[in-house]
Amino acid sequence: MKIATFNVNGINGRLPALLRWLEEAKPDAVCLQELKAPQEKFPDVALVEAGYGAIWHGQKSWNGVAILARGQTPVETARGLSGEPEDTHSRYIEGAVSGVLIGCLYLPNGNPAPGPKFDYKLRWFDRLIAHANELLLSKAPVVLAGDYNVMPTDLDVYKPERWVDDALFRPEVRDAFRRLLEQGWTDAIRVLHPQEKIYTFWDYFRNAYSRNAGLRLDHLLLSPSLKKRLISANVDREVRGWEKASDHAPTWIELEDDERTASRGPDATGKTRHRGSPRKS
Repeated sequence: MKIATFNVNGINGRLPALLRWLEEAKPDAVCLQELKAPQEKFPDVALVEAGYGAIWHGQKSWNGVAILARGQTPVETARGLSGEPEDTHSRYIEGAVSGVLIGCLYLPNGNPAPGPKFDYKLRWFDRLIAHANELLLSKAPVVLAGDYNVMPTDLDVYKPERWVDDALFRPEVRDAFRRLLEQGWTDAIRVLHPQEKIYTFWDYFRNAYSRNAGLRLDHLLLSPSLKKRLISANVDREVRGWEKASDHAPTWIELEDDERTASRGPDATGKTRHRGSPRKS
């Protein structure tokens, strides 16, 4: 099962690129962020024609999250996070796809920091941590995927010294991400690529993409049962170079469907040991 997260930076303006990627990559489930479209402007018809059902939480001009599933419609289980009733931002949606519970999130940017936007980011992170703990207690297989707007370590940012005071890299935010992981979540990209510089975002300015001056902002966190089924994880970096591309690239994982082989998990090189013929992707 292939699950991806992709901040599309405006779903209607980037729809041709999204549809092209869906056709080429054929993910089974996709979390989208920054739809920048109200509920009624979501392009569900075009996605159905491409073979994907969807649930979405839109918002005019800003934010917006969605979950797509190939050949089916996700079963929605949650919309928004509890703990701050006055928060009207469309930043979280959750649904079940093929036996896996998927939480799709778009964590606030938080700049400028310090300030009210940064305080909101930290409160939202705390609400996410509380909800994530409840999900772990349920013992369900869960993926928390999305644009976290945080670079967890120096390895996740080009020239980290330039980002020390940014809301995406301040110690309070990295500490929140660490607290989330300490609940028992696995950062899929990092567990399989522990020392690699892997980025998921490149700014439109200063030729950031061509210079590979990027950031790793998009993460897929796995509950303990799914860590055992993890085969591979990576970024479709080339999508960032397409015409009218988002400033993010799709980030994805592949999970073993067969629990008997999945229980062996990835080996020390990040590859899963299989009996018999190699698996074809």
